[in-house]
Amino acid sequence: MKEAQLYARLENHQVHCQLCAHSCKISEGKFGFCGVRQNISGILYAHNYAKLVAANIDPVEKKPLYHFLPGTVTFSIASVGCNFRCGFCQNWEISQLSPRSLTLARTSHNKCALADPIWQGALDKRFEVLDFSADKVIKLAKQFNCRSIAYTYTEPTIYFEFVLETAKLAKEAGLRNIFVTNGYLSRQAASFLVPYLDAVNIDLKFFKESSYQKICSAKLGPVLDSIQLLNAAGVWIEVTTLIIPGQNDTPEELTAIAKFIATVNKDIPWHISRFQPNYKFKDYVPTPECTLKLAYDLGVSHRLRYVYVGNFASWGQDTLCGKCQKLLIKREGFKILESHLEQNRCVFCQTVLPGVFR
Repeated sequence: MKEAQLYARLENHQVHCQLCAHSCKISEGKFGFCGVRQNISGILYAHNYAKLVAANIDPVEKKPLYHFLPGTVTFSIASVGCNFRCGFCQNWEISQLSPRSLTLARTSHNKCALADPIWQGALDKRFEVLDFSADKVIKLAKQFNCRSIAYTYTEPTIYFEFVLETAKLAKEAGLRNIFVTNGYLSRQAASFLVPYLDAVNIDLKFFKESSYQKICSAKLGPVLDSIQLLNAAGVWIEVTTLIIPGQNDTPEELTAIAKFIATVNKDIPWHISRFQPNYKFKDYVPTPECTLKLAYDLGVSHRLRYVYVGNFASWGQDTLCGKCQKLLIKREGFKILESHLEQNRCVFCQTVLPGVFR
């Protein structure tokens, strides 16, 4: 496979980044929208390559993925940066930082010191930057009996070269690859990644162009394109929507999201996630249970076979058979309490449960 060079050189030392749907044209010395890719003498450099700010062992259900190797753990990694500017981001302290705002200080403790005071609220923190090789990621995943590697927490498109390098080695080592994303990667980037990609959770945050532009500094269309493209490529997909009161909680918008997912594939699980006040949305209230129930019912009424409720412990986490409706997987948080599957089949009626189970 050819090298994944996702930019083109233009006149006057400009470059055209082709990694994500922002499609930035970057002048000499400047950064792209993501804040991690810089044009230096007509060459586009990724300053966050192999520099991780998170490396953890997580239940795969935390991604969230409910139909992908349930009950297993995944080695989860992240670098700084994002190509969205969501005011409700749960991981904003690392996603909204970039090498432009960090001095990558080479100290004995290998810490990053904040250099730019624009990042209010993070000024008293120090973020450990882990210099990781792809080989080291694979070695640790194996050491801790992980079945997969998850590129997560921030936007993995932003550290794409490291993702691709690691994903190739993971495949060779018998590990699966999980991409937890906002869905804003370009078609070209997706074409490089798909051969090594096993599962993806895509955030479908809104179904209004105006909301994507105002709240995320992005567009709706490329996200919808990614869901369709990856589904057509045979990658296992689950979709998450964080329901924010006053922003995307109307019956009309929730119906539009459910209808879209159903037109792509009725077997795509839809994770309805409860919002908790965070970052720039601290004045908002948590999602009421009645709104979660409305979204759940709309998903079911539009023939989505698997609808789940996250960040909410009372109900909506169990997997039922799409045919006989009997309990197949009972969950409590990220734990599996019961499983009534024989490999990927319902033990009661032998119907295949869509997903990846071995």
